[in-house]
Amino acid sequence: MLRPCRLYRKLRWVYGFFIRFINLICPASLVYYPSNFNGGIIVKRSKKIIVVAHCILNANAKVGPLAMYPGVLRAVMDQFIEDGTGILQLPCPESSYLGINRWGMCREQYDHPNFRRHCRKILTPSLDQIETFVAADYEIIGVIGANGSPNCGVTKTPSGLMGGVISDINTVEAQLKNFCYLDQNGVFFSELKVMLSNRKISIKFMAIDEKNPSSLIIEK
Repeated sequence: MLRPCRLYRKLRWVYGFFIRFINLICPASLVYYPSNFNGGIIVKRSKKIIVVAHCILNANAKVGPLAMYPGVLRAVMDQFIEDGTGILQLPCPESSYLGINRWGMCREQYDHPNFRRHCRKILTPSLDQIETFVAADYEIIGVIGANGSPNCGVTKTPSGLMGGVISDINTVEAQLKNFCYLDQNGVFFSELKVMLSNRKISIKFMAIDEKNPSSLIIEK
């Protein structure tokens, strides 16, 4: 029967032989055998993360029938994937609050205490992850939102619709005349900013414009 120390040395030799064999037949392997091996498996990682609004990775969550791309906005995400950047997808506040069959609305319809409380609740797990990564010296490249969204807009969010019954055509026409875009954050992203600030985390905010998705708009 092998003693524990001899068993450990034996297992260490077997593991080292296995890793060297893998590296020999597959030079691009991510696993390597360091000189100071302490019994763990070490892998390469970029330690870079991009945080994105939910719909950038899943257009199916958008209010219907809006969607300028089938699922993932590859014009934006392909480069991050190519660079080996990790992706942290934020939850969708609208679909989790009102479902898929919701009406299209403006910032005013979402800007109330209960919805903001919902935003903070669903953002907490994501903020915990971000804080953990920051504490471990990971680089959070930025947060990417979607301009034109009442919740995930960064420099452009819709305003002007004040609610009411859609059967009243006169009211609808009047509200459409008041519709505009504001140069400010959507409701969800405004809560995200406050929560990041409360945790003393500073991250750059950027946004996509679906009419020109290959170019990111950086918030000043």
